[in-house]
Amino acid sequence: MSPFLAGVLQMLALIAALALAYRPLGDHMARVYSSDRHLRVEKWIYKTIGANPDAEMRWPAYLRGVLAFSVVSVLFLYGLQRLQGALPGSLGFVSIDPDQAFNTAASFVSNTNWQSYYGEQAMGHVVQTGGLAVQNFVSAAVGIAVAVALVRGFARSRTGELGNFWADLVRGVVRILLPISVIGAIVLVACGAIQNFTGIHEVGQFMGGSQQWNGGAVASQEVIKELGTNGGGYFNANSAHPFENPNGFTNLFEIFLILLIPFSLTRTFGRMVGSLRQGYAILGTMATIWAGFVLLMWATEFAGHGPAFEAAGGAMEGKETRFGIGASSIFAVSTTLTSTGAVNSFHSSYTGLGGGITMLGMMLGEIAPGGVGSGLYGMLIMAIIAVFIAGLMVGRTPEYLGKKISTREIKLAACYILVTPALVLCFTAAAMALDTPVTSMTNSGAHGFSEVLYAYTSGANNNGSAFAGLNADTQWFNTTIGLAMLLGRFVPMVFVLALAGSLAEQTPVPRTAGTLRTEKPLFTGLLVGTIVIIAGLTYFPALALGPLAEGLAS
Repeated sequence: MSPFLAGVLQMLALIAALALAYRPLGDHMARVYSSDRHLRVEKWIYKTIGANPDAEMRWPAYLRGVLAFSVVSVLFLYGLQRLQGALPGSLGFVSIDPDQAFNTAASFVSNTNWQSYYGEQAMGHVVQTGGLAVQNFVSAAVGIAVAVALVRGFARSRTGELGNFWADLVRGVVRILLPISVIGAIVLVACGAIQNFTGIHEVGQFMGGSQQWNGGAVASQEVIKELGTNGGGYFNANSAHPFENPNGFTNLFEIFLILLIPFSLTRTFGRMVGSLRQGYAILGTMATIWAGFVLLMWATEFAGHGPAFEAAGGAMEGKETRFGIGASSIFAVSTTLTSTGAVNSFHSSYTGLGGGITMLGMMLGEIAPGGVGSGLYGMLIMAIIAVFIAGLMVGRTPEYLGKKISTREIKLAACYILVTPALVLCFTAAAMALDTPVTSMTNSGAHGFSEVLYAYTSGANNNGSAFAGLNADTQWFNTTIGLAMLLGRFVPMVFVLALAGSLAEQTPVPRTAGTLRTEKPLFTGLLVGTIVIIAGLTYFPALALGPLAEGLAS
């Protein structure tokens, strides 16, 4: 079987699995966030933290809950790393340096999971499981909670109440993320992923000598790493490591986990706003962009020129021979079109245009299907922009889901889409203008610029994958990328929740003959075009200096 055909078959199998899970999971999540019943374990948690889960919150109170919980999480994870040397189960590893501890705490709390450290050579069992794995759950639940708050803003009227953050947070973990993670961990262990708490031991090598390896609760962390679109690997090689990703089946299963909740949330959205067809329109937009990016990546990676490329069947540099070009490309596209950041191949070793595709996936805002929660609210923001553009074309006040898109709403949406590009471009410009950061670049020219651009794109978009070749473990990069991750995560949430509150206060507008039908394929096409054009206009100059210049020169 040719590598290309193998990739096509894997993509079809993945689509079929996602289609089977779409309806039951989407409906389950809608019931979770619409129910007024609390499980016994949830009541215990509310009592412990002193929260009243039945108290409705307006958007400022909801935002205060998000920020307060996240600040405490950053401080807890930072302290855990700084105390690692004195903790049991540290495997002899010393405490993490202050700048790297800040970077890692900001990374995992912001659902980015950027790693400037070598996983198996820096973190002990307590930090990995009690710190990083816990944040994989709760940071994902925060993203879903904010998305649900925005959906309630569309669904409710004449009230500013968006639900209760603490109830949404706890339900997301207890009823959605934990059950799926338990099942997924069992699958990974059955397929060869490790799950233990062993110490460091010597492993013999084929060519003589030995190497040190340590075990860990890998399978359980691997599942939530993908399911919560987190991306931080237990080992430095991430999902290319056989302990995390043993074979071709687990590779496809992990891609399935990455896409599962973001795609299914579109059905949750449709169910909660009372129109499944609106959810299908958002799903169609996400699926169109995702499939298009996979095909573009295949075109760049399979179409290598020269004897070496022809003998290998394409650009195999930096890719696992266990997975091949097809599966590696699907993984790379899926992980950069979501906020996952997990890698089973090195994006720096992709062709120039292939590396540009991974970068562009993040620059679109990671909305196809995007991160857990963040993908849905990012796509809904873009839908508002698309409706506004359509209204300008016909000279009519734009409406979306029965809500008028007035000056206030469009200003909040515009602020949302401007935050991340400003962070990416400003931090990249500062790094390239200074001598110290430039010395961290392994490569010069267009590829070296791409390394820095990719790093800040990954950080500010809360992706977490790296282009490789860049030594990011410096005070400059640890600090600036840490700031980019925090600002890129929480500043947009301010505008999302403010927008949700504004929409919830409105009185519904009845549909008329002139109302734009946002559940039709025509709107899906308009939305795809809006996303591509806005991202292209914003990032094209920077892409032209990096991956485009490199790709056209090769």
